[in-house]
Order: sequence, then C-alpha cells, then structure tokens
Amino acid sequence: QVQLVESGGGLVQPGGSLRLSCAASGRFFNQYAMAWYRLSPGKQREFVARISDTGITNYSDSVKGRFTVSRDNAKLMFYLEMNSLKSEDTAIYYCNLGGLGPRAPGAYWGQGTKVTVSS
Repeated sequence: QVQLVESGGGLVQPGGSLRLSCAASGRFFNQYAMAWYRLSPGKQREFVARISDTGITNYSDSVKGRFTVSRDNAKLMFYLEMNSLKSEDTAIYYCNLGGLGPRAPGAYWGQGTKVTVSS
C-alpha cells in the first residue's frame, strides 16, 4: 500500500523560500515518477513540477527558474525547493506518485501541505 505524507508548508513573505517534503511508503518507489500539484481557492488543480524515475524534470512555466524538484530514492523522499515565492504561489501543495505526465497524474496523492505567501 502506498502512502504519501507532505510536510514543510507554512507562512512566508514574498521573496522568501520554503522546502516541501513528501515521504513515501511502499515498494518500488524508485520506479515511479513523482510530481507536485497545487490547488488555490477558486482555481483548478495546477501542475507544478515533476521528476521521472530517471531524474528528468519538468516544470510549469509559472515556477520555472524558481522551484526545484528532487528525489532521494534511498530515503523514499521527494522534495520541492521553492525560492522567490510570490503571492500567487499560495496554495495547498500535493505530491503525487506514478503519473505519466503533467496532465496525467497517478492514482496516489498525499493529504497536502498549505503554503501561504503574504507580508
């Protein structure tokens, strides 16, 4: 059984940084792509970043150059480093396991961690 648990959200000022973590359980973690999505009030779920099982990364245009996705297969951990945060980054961030691409998330989701960017 796969479980995903996010952490690291919080309140940060514009221009600040946060590092989100996603702890995974289950077998064969290293064989699946991992992705981050976010959900803001009044908006649809938005793809943020993705890292394949081979380490290939993809980012949405809105976060490219500011966010970095990474994974540590030995620790079953998945990360999102967020820099130069903007108010529009305010959202609940979810990690996802096993998707086929940015528009095709996998079946497994974490419970989400809230990020608020505000002065």
